[in-house]
Amino acid sequence: MPRTPAVGQRLDDAAAERVEAILDAMTVPELVGQMVGTPPHADVDRLVEEVTEHHLGSVHFGDTPHNTPRRKAEVANRVQEASIDASRFDVPVFLRAMAEHGHAAIAGATVFPQQLGLAATRDPVRCRQAAAVAATEMRATGVHSTSSPIGDVARDQRWGRIPETFGESPRLCGDLASAMVQGYQGGDDPVVAVTKHFPAYSEGTRGEDQAPNDVSPYTLRRVHVPPYADAIDAGTGGVMPCYDSIDGEPVHGSARFLDDLLRDELGFEGYVLADYAAPGDLHGGHGTTHSLEESLYELVTAGVDVLPSGGADFAEPLVGLVEAGELSVARIRESARRVLRLKAALGLFADPLVDPDDAAATLGTEDHRAVAREVARASMTLLTNDGLLPLDAPESLLVAGPNADDIASQHGGWGNVADPEPLGDTVLEGLRAVAPDGTDVTYEQGAGLTETRDVDAARDAAAAADAAVVVLGEPDYVHEFRGSTHEFGPGEFPRRDSLSLPRAQIELARAVHETGTPTVCVLVTGRVLSTPWLAAHLDALLLAYQPGSAGGAVADVLFGHHDPTGRLPVSVPRSEGQLPVRFNHLPYPTMDNDAHLDAYDPLFPYGHGLSYTEFEYESVSAPEGPVGPAETVPVEVTVANVGDRAGAEPVELFVTDEVSSRVTPVRELAGTARVDLDPGERETVRFELGESVLGVVSPADGERTVEAGEFTVGAGDESATFTVERRRDYRR
Repeated sequence: MPRTPAVGQRLDDAAAERVEAILDAMTVPELVGQMVGTPPHADVDRLVEEVTEHHLGSVHFGDTPHNTPRRKAEVANRVQEASIDASRFDVPVFLRAMAEHGHAAIAGATVFPQQLGLAATRDPVRCRQAAAVAATEMRATGVHSTSSPIGDVARDQRWGRIPETFGESPRLCGDLASAMVQGYQGGDDPVVAVTKHFPAYSEGTRGEDQAPNDVSPYTLRRVHVPPYADAIDAGTGGVMPCYDSIDGEPVHGSARFLDDLLRDELGFEGYVLADYAAPGDLHGGHGTTHSLEESLYELVTAGVDVLPSGGADFAEPLVGLVEAGELSVARIRESARRVLRLKAALGLFADPLVDPDDAAATLGTEDHRAVAREVARASMTLLTNDGLLPLDAPESLLVAGPNADDIASQHGGWGNVADPEPLGDTVLEGLRAVAPDGTDVTYEQGAGLTETRDVDAARDAAAAADAAVVVLGEPDYVHEFRGSTHEFGPGEFPRRDSLSLPRAQIELARAVHETGTPTVCVLVTGRVLSTPWLAAHLDALLLAYQPGSAGGAVADVLFGHHDPTGRLPVSVPRSEGQLPVRFNHLPYPTMDNDAHLDAYDPLFPYGHGLSYTEFEYESVSAPEGPVGPAETVPVEVTVANVGDRAGAEPVELFVTDEVSSRVTPVRELAGTARVDLDPGERETVRFELGESVLGVVSPADGERTVEAGEFTVGAGDESATFTVERRRDYRR
């Protein structure tokens, strides 16, 4: 497909000439300044001083006390005015934010589900809408770039950053990452998307964040690189490397990954943004350099363009390296050019200031909140249902559990969840608002995340109720479970070595269940959790992920105002001992040809999700005759709504290469299409399969070759086969 130009490449001749004129006139400190940013400071005077005295080109606008829309805009303007006044060329500053699922660090912002919830929708359109809303709210407060989307493929359910991924399918990750890039960069209020964490952050040892990665070249090319290639084709303006080492090389200091692979092979033209603490990791963690100065040299020579966090501590050593002849002026000018072109493409030279009144009016508007609620509804994944759902106007409804009335747990990481109060309604508030007239909604928490509260009160209230909703799960956290409002120590919850709920939460669920009252459990959680007891004993189990500011979306689904259309983007293991478990695992030799299927026997499989209606897959059709290895193969899937309610079905087509020169997955996702059907309606979805789906990956260069032989394609319980003929040799 034609490559979409990155944001920094979209310049008219006049803007490009202006950038080149500035570059030609800049001194070494001024050029270096464009490569260096400063971390957020509560003291705005200090922030301004660092930017102006060291020509700094960017500010990492993170979680600071000035976190209301108006105050954020005022601080952004002050920094911009100071930067322009101090610059000989009126160069504005570039403001970045950790806005991974909405402009969530700002109180009053619209907060969307984390990426795992977005992936459950299987809907690129909704992902684009969410990103576009986030971009509008960022630009209103003076922010120009977000550290999103995340291209990492979920490979270990223990990993603390699973909530930030689009799940375990490289195809789904690539499709939705591309949609997010388009949403961020393609609207009237564009911000620069930075796709991260290139190229394989998610397969660290033991599922530990930042752990060494021993992924093979074949798995690297087959699983981890494709989502980044897709995001680059979508025009992502930035790429962030991963913290870990691969094959013994810290990626931030590796020209093999950042120059040879990212730029030469994948054709990336945007800017490479170092992760926040990466410069200190080479000497402080990986042990591959002796000092900060040496680490900075390694990062820049490897291909990093912007160091977001160091301020003067990074700028001064870099200037010294250039003046000493260690770094060339041409190399730093190359990075400065990428930054200045981004600023020009975003219109910052013409109009860098924002209106604080407009910021206050733009964030969290009714229209934006409506989009967030619709996205959250579409993510809701119904795991079990013995007929309890949808709830049918009970006279009394008990709501219990630690996550029933906790907006922080709904928001997830990378956001404001404390002071001032963030925007949004909790699950409890949503249930009270959506419950039919005459339904009495009572609340007894019964348990905290890790400790029992008043279980007896919850039990008594359940016994007196017609139905109960118990809301369990995890708190908000980032990276290795560092909490925004909760602090966790060794052995506490959540932790990497456990996918189980704490005893206190299970005891609460047992107490409510033992009353005999019909009970639904809602899981508000970042990662998927192993919950076999809940699945076996409660009447219904709904996975809400971290739904963001729209807790009412849970109520919409429970009361049947919206069909649960979410599907699992990652497999749910029966226990930690089953890991790794993923639908697209590789087969292995065995005397029992079906034994490899036993290796994938999760509690809930990838793609699982129930509906309030019933869908029937009527046929999968593929070409009957042989197709050429260079041909695009059309496959059609017909699905019908044979139930009595309207609903949506994410149609997923899987492909298996029956015989190949390298071991290929038992099945891999070929494509997804979401269809909305009224009762009695049917629709035929057409997929076009090319070499990106059918080709066998070369571990040397990532090239895909479609080999002769039989392929099986399947959707639902229907399947078909087609044959690829051998390549003809036309040489004489």
